[in-house]
Amino acid sequence: MVSTEKSVTLPGFFGEVRRRKVYRVAAAYIIAAGGIIQLASAAFPAWELPNWTLRVLIVCLLMGFPVALMLAWAFDITADGIQATPDVAAPRTHRRRNVFMLVATGVIMSASAGFFLLPRVSAHKCDKSIAVLPFENLSDEKGNAYFADGIQDDVLTNLSKVGDLKVISRTSVMPYRGKPSNAREIGKTLGVGAILEGSVRRIGNRVRVNVQLINAETDEHMWAEDYDRDLTDVFAIQTDLAQQIVRELEAKLSPSEKAQIERKPTENGEAYLAFVQAHNLSHAIESLEKLKQSEQLYQRAIDLDPKFALAIARYSQLQSWFLNDVERTPERVEKARTLAEQAMQLQPDLPEAHLALGFSYYYGDKNYEAALREFEIARLGLPNESEVYLAIGAIQRRQGKWAHSIANMEKAASLNPKDTWALQNLTYNYSILRNYDAANKTVDRALALDPTAMELLGVKSSLAIAEKGDFGVAETGFEALESIPMTNEQKLRTADARADVFLLERRYSDGLREAESLSDDQAASYPTGLWSKYYHIGFARRALEDESGARAAFLKAKSAAEEQLKRTPDVAKLRIQLAKVLAFLGEKDFAMAEAQRASELQPESKDAFEGPAITEGVAQVCAILGAKDRAIEILDGLLNRPSYVTVQGLKVNPIWDSLRNDRRFQALIDRDDVSLASNLR
Repeated sequence: MVSTEKSVTLPGFFGEVRRRKVYRVAAAYIIAAGGIIQLASAAFPAWELPNWTLRVLIVCLLMGFPVALMLAWAFDITADGIQATPDVAAPRTHRRRNVFMLVATGVIMSASAGFFLLPRVSAHKCDKSIAVLPFENLSDEKGNAYFADGIQDDVLTNLSKVGDLKVISRTSVMPYRGKPSNAREIGKTLGVGAILEGSVRRIGNRVRVNVQLINAETDEHMWAEDYDRDLTDVFAIQTDLAQQIVRELEAKLSPSEKAQIERKPTENGEAYLAFVQAHNLSHAIESLEKLKQSEQLYQRAIDLDPKFALAIARYSQLQSWFLNDVERTPERVEKARTLAEQAMQLQPDLPEAHLALGFSYYYGDKNYEAALREFEIARLGLPNESEVYLAIGAIQRRQGKWAHSIANMEKAASLNPKDTWALQNLTYNYSILRNYDAANKTVDRALALDPTAMELLGVKSSLAIAEKGDFGVAETGFEALESIPMTNEQKLRTADARADVFLLERRYSDGLREAESLSDDQAASYPTGLWSKYYHIGFARRALEDESGARAAFLKAKSAAEEQLKRTPDVAKLRIQLAKVLAFLGEKDFAMAEAQRASELQPESKDAFEGPAITEGVAQVCAILGAKDRAIEILDGLLNRPSYVTVQGLKVNPIWDSLRNDRRFQALIDRDDVSLASNLR
């Protein structure tokens, strides 16, 4: 009976479909819907409608298909108008079954079509994250490469001001310059959903920019555009680019973000070109020569347009970097502050001005609270600026807020995934907390990006010594550096580090030879280089029982430290270096006075990150002078709070040899190092 019922029902259903002309309506609907979708696919992007509008249209058409079938079943279009289709004599159960089969058929066909169509449309949608690759320079003059970099950098900067986007920092995208781009691979490496690539051709005052936005997951082009404008319209190109990308990625753009993107930094084309060159050179922090060229070009940009607030802010930031890494003089402190305040007066809502003012407080005045306030304001306007999060994290660790510091530095690393600086700073955090597992994993992440980085190899070797008293990692690192091209400054720093390790290993003759291999001119070419050379010589000769040679070297180290302190009198590190030399020379009162001055300049209560190093220096001065009680008391405290003092370090460092026979010191080195990670605040 079941078989017989099926044979009656199915022909009855299909007969009704033919009689009610449902086939014709279905075919017409499918043809019309296909045409509408095809037309919308071409028209919606041209009308700058977001991708979701096409998906909504398709869903509506799919939902309409079963409805159209039901209407075709129920009604006919006749010469007298739309009328209900007459029923034929059939059991009520058959009529219900036919209607059910019609609805089910329509739903199944719509669902099948949706399963095919929607993924294809959704493929155009990607995560709201982007990397702006270096633009190719197609200009006949290859010297215009800086201009292509400037266009790319300005587009990146505009996008980085959009809080609803994740934008990868410049440092992480520059390694892709001149290389064949594989969108999927780059997207996976940088953790982004979209890639912007392009080219720039400049001929005189005409600029042609070609760009294309690529979905990094599917390698499909989402949007492309050509711009052919006058040089004076370059800002309009950058603004339009940023806004188009925001629309394509369906990101929200607040009124204040829109205003920031649309604002022209200058009306002076020559000032802009000087600024672009200066900003490009300012990233070469390893080259003092390029930084000085950048300084000159920033000044030229400001001379051409005294109201160029962005150039003034970036110039201030460069001055602050000089304070931190090159030379700390009252003149530079004043210049960094004056420039930042000038930028603020010209454009109070410019986030780069707040960033510059923050750095002037940070490096110039060591006013961490004021600096943090400015950095927090800058972060609101530059939500994708890796440097901002790194600066905030750097202050938070000085405040002893280790968990917050680590979180912000991880954020900086995520926005700049190909750069090692944030990871290096994270390693310092974990190291001072004696969380060596996390520290080693973090520095290994950095070394995976740059296996030959001199500073990273130094950090890795320092971790091995601090954690295990293991010098093998340092030796391996020095061997690796022998085959790596280095600048003169890097060679000098490597020789200095090698001498330091030799002395820790008690290979005094080797340490002496390494230190004496540097000429005074070479050593004086980088900060504290001359002091370091003669301190190492003095220490080695003293260990080799050459008292007269040691004294002569320590006197030269003293002279070098005093000379530098004349230029930078408020640097605690220099004060403690002078104090150690004075202690070795037997000038007890002066040594203790300098140690006290260093502690006052950089107390742990003000700086929980670098302050402990100064405190350790005070303990070293006490140990040299024979003040064992005070030295051991200080070391005991440092072992119980975040610092670089470790049990293994106390065991191997000969600076503590005068304390080794004291049972209290023995008690210190018999304990286990304790990670302070659980005490994060």
